[in-house]
Parts: sequence; C-alpha cells; structure tokens
Amino acid sequence: MEKIRNIAIIAHVDHGKTTLVDKLLQMSGTFRDNEETSSMDSNDIERERGITILAKTTAINYDGYRINIVDTPGHADFGGEVERIMNMVDGVLLVVDAYEGTMPQTRFVLKKALEAGVTPIVVVNKIDKPTARPKEVVDEVLDLFIELGADLDQLDFPVIYASGLAGTSSIHPELETQQPTMDPILEAIVNYIPAPNVSLDGGFQFQPALLDYNDFVGRIGIGTVKRGKVKVNEMVSCVRRDGSIKQFRIQKMYGFIGLKRVEVQEASAGEMVAISGLPDIEVGETVCTVGKEEALPLLRIDEPTLQMTFGVNTSPFCGKDGKLLTARKIEERLMKETERDVSLKVIPDPENSEAFIVSGRGELHLSILIENMRREGFELQVSKPEVIVKEIDGIKCEPFEDVSIDTPDEYVGAIIEALGNREGVMENMTSRDGQTRLNYIVPSRGLIGFSTDFMTMTKGYGIINHTFKEYRKMAGSTVGQRKQGVLVSMENGKATAYALGQLEDRGVMFIEPGADVYEGMIVGENNHTNDLAINVVKGKNLTNTRAAGSDHTVVLKRPRLLSLEVCLDYINNDELVEVTPVSFRMRKKILNTELRKKSDSKK
Repeated sequence: MEKIRNIAIIAHVDHGKTTLVDKLLQMSGTFRDNEETSSMDSNDIERERGITILAKTTAINYDGYRINIVDTPGHADFGGEVERIMNMVDGVLLVVDAYEGTMPQTRFVLKKALEAGVTPIVVVNKIDKPTARPKEVVDEVLDLFIELGADLDQLDFPVIYASGLAGTSSIHPELETQQPTMDPILEAIVNYIPAPNVSLDGGFQFQPALLDYNDFVGRIGIGTVKRGKVKVNEMVSCVRRDGSIKQFRIQKMYGFIGLKRVEVQEASAGEMVAISGLPDIEVGETVCTVGKEEALPLLRIDEPTLQMTFGVNTSPFCGKDGKLLTARKIEERLMKETERDVSLKVIPDPENSEAFIVSGRGELHLSILIENMRREGFELQVSKPEVIVKEIDGIKCEPFEDVSIDTPDEYVGAIIEALGNREGVMENMTSRDGQTRLNYIVPSRGLIGFSTDFMTMTKGYGIINHTFKEYRKMAGSTVGQRKQGVLVSMENGKATAYALGQLEDRGVMFIEPGADVYEGMIVGENNHTNDLAINVVKGKNLTNTRAAGSDHTVVLKRPRLLSLEVCLDYINNDELVEVTPVSFRMRKKILNTELRKKSDSKK
C-alpha cells in the first residue's frame, strides 16, 4: 500500500490534461514511442473535438511506485464525474494554462477537490507560450485556493512548470530551466501525495465511482478498494442505494496498466480496479464481504438540468439515409447509454408513444449522444433543449450558470447588451492588454443558442465558458427564444438556383441549389420576426424568344452551413431537428403549410 499513489488530473477544458497524461505515460516507459498521442481520448468524437468526454483510468510504474491516474473531463456538462472521482483518489494534479490562468471550470473542479480533502499539486502548463505569465497565474491560483476556503496544508502546494506538448518540465518558472523530462511531476506525486488511507484488516469494502458497460459481462463498476481483499469467483454482498442487500459472485476483475485493462485474480485495499458480476450495479453502492455489510456514505449524482425529446423520424425523407428507424431500436440504444452514463435519464413521452424524454447535464452532453447515434446508423428527430424547472419552497426555479467571457475590448458593448437581454447579471469585469474578461450569472435558458450569436459578435475571437451554479427563481418568460422568423419550404422537390436567386433578398439561406427539400422544412432565416412560406423549387419558364443579357448566370451568396449544435440552439419550440447519418435538417413540427397557419392563428 505504501507504494501506491492514486491521483486525478483536473483542469478547465483545453488546459492540456490529456496531453500531459500522454507524456507521463511515454516518459515513464509505460508505452512505446510508436503508440499514438491523445491515446487517453479513445473515441472518435473525443479525438475530433480535442475534448475528454469520459473519465479514463490508467496506471504507470515509476521508481518502484504504482501511480494510478484518472484523466477527468474538463467540460462543465461532465462535471458530475469529477465529483465522484474525488472519492477514488488521495491527490490531484491541478493543471492551469500559463496564459489563461484560473477559469470557471478550474474553480468548479478545485472546489470539489478541496471539499473532498485531497492533496493538491499545481502544474502550470503551456509554459512555452509566447504570452505565458506563470508568476501571475500562480498568484491567481493561490487567491482561488484562499477564496474556496483551503486549509493551511492544502495551501502549501508544490508548483511545477511544464509544457505537455513539448514534454518538458521544471520546478522553476523561467523557460530556460525546462528539461525534456516529466520527472519533476512524477517525483512531486511520489513525495507529496499520501499513500491510500485504507486498511487490509477487516471485511472487503469497495465503492464504484464510475461505470463502464460491456455486452458480455454487463455493467462494470470502477473504483478504489477501501478495505480488505477480494478474489475472483468470491461471493460478495452489495448494499444498494435504497439500503437493501443483494449477493453476487465476482465474475471478472480488471486492473489498469498503461492503456490496457488487464484481468487480475485478486485485489487489495488501495488498488484501483473494475469489478463485474452484478448486471445492475449503481454508482455509490458498497460491495462488501458477505456477513459484514457496512455501507460507505452514498456518492452524490448530479441531477440533469436540461431535457429534450428524441422521437422516430416522421419526415418525408425517413429511411433514405439510416438503417435504424423504429422506436424500439431508439429505446434500446438510449437504455444502453444509461447503463454507462449515470447523469442521463430516459422516460417514455406521455404524449407520444414513439418518443422519449431524455434528460442530461447540458447541450454538449446530449448533442454528443445524438452524434454517436447518428454515426451508428440511427435516424431520429429531436426537439429544442429545455431546462428542467423545479419547485423549491413553492417557487418555480430554473438552473443558473456562472459564465466567463474573454473577448477583445471592441466587442464588449455588444456582449453586455446581448446578455442583458437574456437576463444576465454582471458580477465582474477586468481589462488587460486589449482583452476584457466578463463574469456573469445567466439563466441556463438564456445560454441556449447564445454561443452562435457570440461567435458572430466577436468574429470568432471571443472565448466563452460556463458551469452550473444553482437553481434560482425563474427569469423572464421570453428568455432563450429566437427573435428572427424562418423561411419555410412550401413544396417538395429540388431547390433551384433560379428560385433561390429570386428569394435572396428575403433573408439568409441554409441550402444550396440541388438540395432536396420538403414542405415544412426550414430553408433559411427571414429578415423579419415572422415565418414566411416560400417556393424554392420553382424553375424558370422557358420560351423560344431570347434577348441579349437575359441569360446571365445566377450568382448566389454562400448559404449559412449549420452544425448539429447550432441547429439545436437555433430551433424554437414549434420546430424539430431531423438527424440522419448523412445530414441535419431543421423542420416545423407541423409540415403542412395550411395546417400550420391555422395552428399559429389559434396561438
């Protein structure tokens, strides 16, 4: 036990956690030079977006010590995992960007670490950036520790300066002191992080903090053995979340080394393992020796804050692109996802037998699920994300978020006006070197659809980050609704350059000539606040008379191309996004133009 160190790497999104873990693995000799980087980000979406979605466990051997490392997600939507992971580890590496300094998610993850009482080590990463300001960043980190109520032991943290990308580190802030080694970080882990505070005596105790799922063995609980020993095929008891007890046999047990999950026959206190055998094991339950059932304190699972409806695709193009179309297939896939993701909730829609209400931690959380399903061959239609409203002491409350914005000075006025319209309240504003940082508290509803407007406002130079703060009294009723109307196709067919050229002055188009359209499909944004039904399939009437200059080639403006997240942000409550393996289309819930007009007039 004295030779084991259990740590988590925590940081704000994009501050370099995963790259740092890769370099620690490489330089400790745990994996070969020819194994690819960002190896911890194992699925396609993680690699494409450069973000960590699922926490991952790895282990390295260094100087006779076994160092178990958990690489945690940095994005606010996956913050619930960070809180539970603190139950598995005795220390954290807090990674902070040498230029950006402390950000909203830095505060969130550090708060969870300090509450859990784990030992921190600070790594100032990206020290080789030309704009790096390591000394000021360390002061910011110290201020944050004090602000979050760290005790004296926690304030006495070691600081290492590193570049994860270049694979260099040093205990000094000067760039010229950097050495091509990760030893200063590994030595700090060995010297400062305590060995697991566990006992080999007494009955076995294990608490899963993370879940994985495997078609062969079902759910797998990942956590740290808190007490005693256990062997494969041993009968154990599971103390459920409701206090009941269920006995099961341990079928398989896995340990971690490098990037591999290796089968082990025995595990003892302090070791990080994955256990299978109970097909419906839950996070926070306690697995114990039979006859010595002592439950550990339950782990808190963050409640979902956002929900949307997933339903069977009902558009005229249904079945053209995808293979998995039915409600049964969609339900099976959603239920499989809940086996692995404890923050996701799925219930049948009481108003529609072919739809399901899916609740999650945020837009990114749900859009990544949709993206995964799309790549697997599913076709579905999804509604606008809505916040989950709660009644607290008889008052209707909704989630609010801490928002941090970094932007060039010239865009500050537009951002302040936009967030004011979305019921945002400014907490702080600081300027330095032509850049301004704004801190706001905004209702989650007000942030749905804001990121697209924000990128346009700041011409792509702004950075926005937000994290859930708390439930507060409901803000104004119109927050989060799109102000502009849309252009809706009134015919089925292929869009023509002639028709699009005639309609260009009505608004911004989302489609190109030759695109397949159907009645009720959204093809553009109107210049005005009302919706407008238009004919984009109209062709030019051909005659046998020709006039000089009448046949000029139509030159169209480039259409606005929309990603999945932008589509989800863009739609209003009477609209849906049709998702297929090949494309995304926005459409009205009521496709027929006449029926839609009647419905709108009733409203």
